[in-house]
Amino acid sequence: MKFMMLVKHGKNPGPPPKELMDAIAILSEEAVKNRTMLGSGGLAPIEQSTRVRVSKGQLTVSDGPFTEAKEVVGGYAQFELKSKQEAIDGAVRFMELHRKYWPEWEGETEIRQIFGPEDFAQHINEQARKAG
Repeated sequence: MKFMMLVKHGKNPGPPPKELMDAIAILSEEAVKNRTMLGSGGLAPIEQSTRVRVSKGQLTVSDGPFTEAKEVVGGYAQFELKSKQEAIDGAVRFMELHRKYWPEWEGETEIRQIFGPEDFAQHINEQARKAG
């Protein structure tokens, strides 16, 4: 099962402490060695982003910053894991590092399963079975 982890935080929390980045590097190396991490990265600040939106039939392109943004996706990681519980356990471990090394930081990690063509068909079938 593939999962995407999206790390969200409030606007501009500033640069993370070196101790946190070192701890995350160790965690990442472990995941790469185990062949569970497929990719990861931090995202550029929202001030450098662009949105392409369709609303009421109109397409607009807007450059950041976006004043209505209450939370920002600051990073992501993709994993191949055995279960959703394994994804939750990994996210808890990751967030514990934030709590330990950057106690004033506030944010969350959202866990989303990634559906490839084969997974999507299976998911639809499971939903249909549950619906009766």
